[in-house]
Amino acid sequence: MFHRHARAACVGAATVGALVLTALQGAAAAPSYGTGVPGAPVTAAAPGARSAADTLAVSAVRREVVDAMRRDLGLTADQARRRLVNEAEAGALAAGLRQRLAASFAGAWVEGPASSVLTVATTRAADAAAIRAKGAEADVVTYSLAQLDATKAALDRAARSAASTGVPVWYVDVRSNSVVVRAVDTGAAAALVARVSRTDRSRIRVVPTDEQPRPLYDIRGGDAYYMGGSGRCSVGFPVTRGTQQGFATAGHCGRAGTTTSGYNQVAQGSFQASTFPGRDTAWVATNTNWTATPYVKGTGGANVQVAGSVQQPVGASICRSGSTTGWHCGTIQQHNSSVTYPEGTITGVTRTSVCAEPGDSGGSYISGSQAQGVTSGGSGDCRAGGTTYHQPINPLLQAYGLTLKTSTGPEDPEDPEDPGEPGGTWAAGTVYQAGDQVTYGGAAYRCLQGHQAQAGWEPPNVPALWQRG
Repeated sequence: MFHRHARAACVGAATVGALVLTALQGAAAAPSYGTGVPGAPVTAAAPGARSAADTLAVSAVRREVVDAMRRDLGLTADQARRRLVNEAEAGALAAGLRQRLAASFAGAWVEGPASSVLTVATTRAADAAAIRAKGAEADVVTYSLAQLDATKAALDRAARSAASTGVPVWYVDVRSNSVVVRAVDTGAAAALVARVSRTDRSRIRVVPTDEQPRPLYDIRGGDAYYMGGSGRCSVGFPVTRGTQQGFATAGHCGRAGTTTSGYNQVAQGSFQASTFPGRDTAWVATNTNWTATPYVKGTGGANVQVAGSVQQPVGASICRSGSTTGWHCGTIQQHNSSVTYPEGTITGVTRTSVCAEPGDSGGSYISGSQAQGVTSGGSGDCRAGGTTYHQPINPLLQAYGLTLKTSTGPEDPEDPEDPGEPGGTWAAGTVYQAGDQVTYGGAAYRCLQGHQAQAGWEPPNVPALWQRG
């Protein structure tokens, strides 16, 4: 059965942090972070290697993205451009510090109109000086991110063992160093929390909410498609699987075998796989009349380029394209959220302040030029605002063996470090998570930021994504 779309939140205003990162104060030229000295790199980058902003193709972001950020985030054009650069660089710095802090890492987030403040949290006071030396604000907290993730996983297990009606959302909130349970019914929230250990309960905050999220029912990302003649959803991101073309979308939009027609009502394809609830993932294989493109539908129907799938940090700007409300922007509120719909609980989604309405479901979330996920559900609408959730794209690609359709990769850097004989375990098309290890050209590398590898992103050339040694 197909349901109409749930609603989702609109716009979130950027907050202002206490410490401004000197390294982030330039214009749109990509900054580097260092040990308290402007221009000193976090890790030794190979000659000619790309900065994080170059790797994420920030300079390729089209004007309609900037215009939407101005409208929805209350920014100037200069702030919007600097924000995208700063977020790319902050993501790379946070990823490097996460590796260095190891078990004491407690999360990271960006703040300020231009995302010029990066805060990195740690459970170990001795780490604070090292964090500040890299140009970030240090926050010494009680619980590590691993501990908070473990508590959130305990809540997920408790919700699977018993109904969690009245408790629509829970998530790891790195800013407050807690697991937040948002409750319509505080009694139901208390019952859910009571099913986890005393240790886990000490990390949980219950917050009242009016949210009533539900799936956002209703081959360019954001375009409409129709399921079996009985409902409408939105294309997430065009993909390929070998020679087969298609697109990623939300699982609640259809089951395996459900046929689809395109925005023009012409026969399009069918769902090949679908998961809902638990996750909200699916992909549709299209017939030979349809060709996957590396674009998302932007303001006024303009094409917005998709250059990769590097996940962005909490606080980063993010925009959504959907077939009902078009193009809207907001910020990333929390990763690793769980949300309960009438049909069941979805885990591992990202919570945002972007608005959405029925029919936007399955559509694209993109930060700069980096694919982030597909619309799942939410509350509110684009008139009054609200909250939305998206299914991250990288786990979806990995689960179904799909390759994201991207624009021609960034041009090879001038005089890049010679990687030696390519060879090794790194492979284009593979989805890598932070902490994964590969070899390339006889050297070992550790992944810093989750992404799907592509030609041009070989480890020696992209220190924002890979750390040698």
